[in-house]
Amino acid sequence: MFHQIHTYTELRQQIHDDLRIQHPDWVEPNGESPTCDSYEARLTQMLDTLTRTGSNGSIVATHRALEQGAN
Repeated sequence: MFHQIHTYTELRQQIHDDLRIQHPDWVEPNGESPTCDSYEARLTQMLDTLTRTGSNGSIVATHRALEQGAN
């Protein structure tokens, strides 16, 4: 079911949940996921940087940076 996101907190939670659903192999038996945590932290850092600078540039740069970090 589709859930509309209204706040930054809801967006972060949705990303958190989706990463774990899409990559169950990244989740350890105790429920922790260092890989997911790393992706979340990098995305948060990039979004915070864009917010602080007031950048309205393309999201493509952020997407490319995430892809490069994954490789």
